[in-house]
Amino acid sequence: MSDLSRRHFLKLGACLAGGACAGTVLPMAEASQEAKEASTLTTTLPYPRLKLVNISELEIRHEMRLTYPDVDSPISLIKFGTRILHGIGPEGDIVAFSRYCTHMGGHLQFKADTGAFHCPLHFAMFDAQKSGLMVIGQATDNLPQVELEMDDRGDIYAFGVKGLIYGRQANVLA
Repeated sequence: MSDLSRRHFLKLGACLAGGACAGTVLPMAEASQEAKEASTLTTTLPYPRLKLVNISELEIRHEMRLTYPDVDSPISLIKFGTRILHGIGPEGDIVAFSRYCTHMGGHLQFKADTGAFHCPLHFAMFDAQKSGLMVIGQATDNLPQVELEMDDRGDIYAFGVKGLIYGRQANVLA
């Protein structure tokens, strides 16, 4: 007969199982520290500071189509001519928004007469003069607004996005 009792057998089995788990978990813990710095689940991601245009290139109530934060993210930059919520510039009238509808990603169309973005898919409407507020439709989120700043020469820069761009888990930059 063996000198190994049931109690010793279970202790040995527990030690082996614990060692195997520790051997796989410890390297993962170290890797998670590195991944934490660039996680796609964080709420604040680094955005590039990108020059979009000079204020002299803008016309009142004329949509300028650009991309930000990457080439797969169409935006619209608009100068309204009257002060609006979160606008920049001397008159506080310049804003930019994602052109993807927050409902199903339809390409929004800016209508100068209403000052709003309209979605051709399900007729959602977002008020560009009120920080992209969803006015009507099936969308549940407001339009993501591009954070802008202007320097002394009148150059307008994008440096971030408030809100989640449609189709992304986070506003990930590749």
